[in-house]
Amino acid sequence: MVTISIYGLDQYVVGHYSKEHTANIASLLEVDEADVVFYSPNAYVFHSGVEQTSWNTIVKVNAPEQCEKLEDKVANYIIKTLKEFSIHLVVEFSYYHKHHRYEFVNKEYPRFISEENVVNVEDEEYQEGEEIYDGNMFEGFEEKYDEAHHHCDDDHCDCGHKH
Repeated sequence: MVTISIYGLDQYVVGHYSKEHTANIASLLEVDEADVVFYSPNAYVFHSGVEQTSWNTIVKVNAPEQCEKLEDKVANYIIKTLKEFSIHLVVEFSYYHKHHRYEFVNKEYPRFISEENVVNVEDEEYQEGEEIYDGNMFEGFEEKYDEAHHHCDDDHCDCGHKH
């Protein structure tokens, strides 16, 4: 498995990039396309307190040791194809021995969610043209909560709660 982590680019840009370039990167690394995944954390790159998104992008490639000999081709490809999204790029590689990787794949489900097998769930309660409630949905909650959780030892106490 090859994990390509991209820091300093919008997650949707990384999603689009992965769709367009997974096959080529897999080919360059001489691995199966299913062995290449992208990780795009919801994070920013900062320098001296100034956010650098789309100005400085850091790409980290974590791959099996056998991919090391292909590093130059992959780095050049990533830089060439990502430079339209960022001003400056850095690509770093780290490698692991195959004995240090463990995986579980549930055979009852597809290996990956794809455009063909994704399930779209629609909210049946929401009707087209219906306005979304924008009031205080917690109004009166504290009083109702207190009443429901109030306990007195005396059935005839004068606390004002129903017993």
